[in-house]
Amino acid sequence: MLVHTRSGTATFVACSQLFRRYPLAVMQGSEAGGYRSMVLRNRAAGTAGFFVLSQVRDDLFVVCSWDRYGGVSEEIRPGERVSDIIYPLVTGSMPVPRDGALLGWVPDRQVTVILLAHCKMAETLDYPVPVPEIRVMPMAGTSALQWPPFTAGPLDDPRLWEYVRWGQIVDVVPLVTRSAGHAFWVPSLDRRSVRNGEGYVVVKDNLRADEFWLPAGVYLDHWTLREDIKAPPADRLLRLPGVVDLARKFG
Repeated sequence: MLVHTRSGTATFVACSQLFRRYPLAVMQGSEAGGYRSMVLRNRAAGTAGFFVLSQVRDDLFVVCSWDRYGGVSEEIRPGERVSDIIYPLVTGSMPVPRDGALLGWVPDRQVTVILLAHCKMAETLDYPVPVPEIRVMPMAGTSALQWPPFTAGPLDDPRLWEYVRWGQIVDVVPLVTRSAGHAFWVPSLDRRSVRNGEGYVVVKDNLRADEFWLPAGVYLDHWTLREDIKAPPADRLLRLPGVVDLARKFG
């Protein structure tokens, strides 16, 4: 079968721009097999639309399918040719916030929803991993009017990074890392959900940054709140096994 090719220089430049423009999507070497990497979401590719873009060297990027069996695996160097599908794949994709990214939805200087990104890469070719996602975790007691418009599908909203630029999505990691003993991750009470990485974020005290503040409360999956299931009390959650101080997790 004939494979059409084009210069890799434009594609290489596009890759470099992605790493420069979206630092919240970049996983460093220890997180991504020794290379700086990011996950890309290409909506045009349907259910197989996740890809990994890695910077192997200053003069070499590699892009491959998320599941390693999706048919895409190509090196990108300036001046060398790449197949015609690669340039539109790179330029038409949206970066996914890096695995473990802890973000906040800030409609009016107050965080009402925590966004937790999951896109952990496979450790081996045979190691199954779920597709990337962003879990939307509103604070118990808030209403849907205070939640983001993309609550049901963050990665399907092409404006995701626009909200970051507008200051409506913020990185809360710097805030929780300087506030040891105030914000915690609590694994789900349901053992089946623990295996899926589900749980709660518990903030014991109001935490303030220059541009926003993170209220004390319990943050949990929006589907649970939609079903009118009440959040367990914060003090009860903090007595459970497996509680992790977020300052230590990210510090």
